[in-house]
Amino acid sequence: MRAGKMAAAAVQLWGLLRPCRALLFLSQFYILSGGESTDIPPYVMKCPSNGLCSRLPADCIECKTNFSCVYGKPVTFDCTVKPSVTCVDQDFKPQKSFVLNMTCRFCWQLPEADYECSSSTSCMTVSCPRQRFAANCTVRDHVHCLGNRTFPKMLYCNWTGGYKWSTALALSITLGGFGADRFYLGQWREGLGKLFSFGGLGVWTLIDVLLIGVGYVGPADGSLYI
Repeated sequence: MRAGKMAAAAVQLWGLLRPCRALLFLSQFYILSGGESTDIPPYVMKCPSNGLCSRLPADCIECKTNFSCVYGKPVTFDCTVKPSVTCVDQDFKPQKSFVLNMTCRFCWQLPEADYECSSSTSCMTVSCPRQRFAANCTVRDHVHCLGNRTFPKMLYCNWTGGYKWSTALALSITLGGFGADRFYLGQWREGLGKLFSFGGLGVWTLIDVLLIGVGYVGPADGSLYI
């Protein structure tokens, strides 16, 4: 008799669990099908939680800018934080809207310290006139400006392949007659010419000492000395 009651209770409990399992399955199916997204926006990773709203990176806020402001003059814009971003005011109270103080200027007019640019290793740094290359520049996160935060800019070639000016000059003075300086700089044709001509009977060696000393002769890959 007692065993029969326990069996009946188990059946009733199983009957109650079946709807719960069905509801759990439906809720999981709803989330996986896109009904409820749990993804965090990518810009949230750049936004410090509960920091001052006025110091948030530009990717964390949206501002009503006015391009008719006077260049170089202080200007204020009304801004709001983006969804999933939390910040506070000077009194540490949560807020969504605030006033941003900045200088009226476009992003491409910023000082060089306020943005980062791509580099190029395919242009000649030692040339006359100096060569330029087209770089893509991006404004730093905490710098606010008008217009596109990514912009093109022509920059002078300025990269190094690891060649030392002091080493090149020392080789030119001591072993320049054997073309060691030219071999070090990657100019193997000129190095062979100096080697088999004994440094142009000393004349070529003296000329190279002067040219390397003033920086006129550089690495064959077009880079700068370090």
